[in-house]
Amino acid sequence: MRWSNLFIPTLREAPAEADAVNHRLLVRGGFIRQLQSGHYSMLPLGWRVHQKVGEVIRQEMDAIGGQEFLLPAMHQASLWQESGRWESMGDEMFRLTDRKGADLALGMTHEEVFATLSLELASYRDLPQIWYQIQWKFRDEPRPKAGLLRVREFAMKDSYSFDIDDEGLDASFDLHHGAYQAIFSRLDLDAVPVQASSGAMGGSASVEFMVASPAGEDDVVQCGGCDYAANVERATAALEPVENRVGANAPESIPTPGIRTIRALSDAGHPPEHQIKTLVYRINGSLALILLRGDHTFLEQKFVDATGAINLVPAEADEIRAALGASPGSLGAVGVTDLTIYADPGLEGRSGMTTGANEDDVHLTGVDIARDIAVDLWLDMRGIEAGESCASCGGTLTITRCIEAGHIFKLGRRYSEAMGVSVLDSGGENRVPTMGSYGIGVGRAMAAIVETHHDDAGMVWPMCVAPFEVVLTVVKVDHEGSMAVAEAAHNNLLAAGIDVLLDDRDGRPGVKFADSELIGIPLRVTIGPRGIDSEMLELTVRATGEQEDLPVGDLVSRVVELVHEGRSARL
Repeated sequence: MRWSNLFIPTLREAPAEADAVNHRLLVRGGFIRQLQSGHYSMLPLGWRVHQKVGEVIRQEMDAIGGQEFLLPAMHQASLWQESGRWESMGDEMFRLTDRKGADLALGMTHEEVFATLSLELASYRDLPQIWYQIQWKFRDEPRPKAGLLRVREFAMKDSYSFDIDDEGLDASFDLHHGAYQAIFSRLDLDAVPVQASSGAMGGSASVEFMVASPAGEDDVVQCGGCDYAANVERATAALEPVENRVGANAPESIPTPGIRTIRALSDAGHPPEHQIKTLVYRINGSLALILLRGDHTFLEQKFVDATGAINLVPAEADEIRAALGASPGSLGAVGVTDLTIYADPGLEGRSGMTTGANEDDVHLTGVDIARDIAVDLWLDMRGIEAGESCASCGGTLTITRCIEAGHIFKLGRRYSEAMGVSVLDSGGENRVPTMGSYGIGVGRAMAAIVETHHDDAGMVWPMCVAPFEVVLTVVKVDHEGSMAVAEAAHNNLLAAGIDVLLDDRDGRPGVKFADSELIGIPLRVTIGPRGIDSEMLELTVRATGEQEDLPVGDLVSRVVELVHEGRSARL
């Protein structure tokens, strides 16, 4: 390919609204352009990278026996209603109505559609199956941001496994786990598998593959002493013992005028670890109390995972006062019998505690949880803080901001049952197959590579996904000898199967060098009159800046050697 013929609209400056590294560099390098918030056009360089990332994914999926499909992006509402997700997906699902009045949705994922296709499976002999596609997905994100990391329209590889039993599901899950590790290794992404919440997908287990980056939106808890790693939404930690304060035989009220926060109550002599934090939520339409230790945070996703709650929203101030007789800051669970009470295990066995008295400007001290509060259900629902101890080995836990690069789920029979899927087992009995679901965002992987492979000059693409593998930079295009060597090398490299870009633009060398560094091509060969006269060219490796003298006669063979090494490299 010749640079002079390509559409590569590089920019010296990134748009002011570009906050993430991938957004700034992909726009500056002429890879993408934003059409509107959360929607991007892939320009030729961007599409080349996108396609190469997709091909890596495709190869590893094929290697575990995956069969590629292409399913519709628009689905009838009845399909999602059958699974129960038409309502639970909420506002993030794009919904529309056709001219006949039929309700439709743009697919966020394809469990329902694949499960419907699996109705044609008849026997255990048809199993196991691994089906996948690389298809566009749509999500009505309220706040798209961070370039390609959080968008409203994106390509995803989603695959689905069908097995006769849980042992088979475990095998399919492990196959995908291995395939994902191979994919991320080839993409040069240090993706750590961590325990995760299944969220709206449901199922018995899930694993996320997380890449450390400040641009991420997930926090991952890791132990320095063992291999424990989990999303904060799933993480647990050893609870350090707290010595109870001495309390009376019954709670005692104390005046606390103007005290409405954990900190203010602490300043008044009641440390957070000796306080009961009382939250009021409306859960599936009913008011309930949620209790935690004063220094612990409430994680809604943990609660949803533990209870299966579909609708979880904080209660409004007026309904709180109507139910408890006080405003937030003076609330408690002592004596409450008409609301469901959930408590975190951090409060189990605690006494000498302080909590709101359900009377404005009044608190209770000396509260004994077991004696004074009728807890209905104990649930682990607190957030973990850095520095806590690992529940497995006692090591120190750290928290790292990460990009979720992939997610795999054991769905079980939720969708196959909902869609009426069954097969005959070896005994002639009807059995409902068990499913797994496995996703990787192609554009998100592309963005994650940029976030972790860049420097001050621009992007540094791994060889296997670079838009071009080598650029031949001609210093003076009006020098016949330079152009003759460049043209011959270009043609020979193409014949050898190398993605080569010939920079034949009539421009200053400094601009050409800066552009090639910005767009991140792994190898650059500089061809100029001085090199032609000495028969020694300059080869530069983008990732390291290393340079080597390259005899003109060895140009093609040396580049082919380096490209093949780069293509086969794994993290």
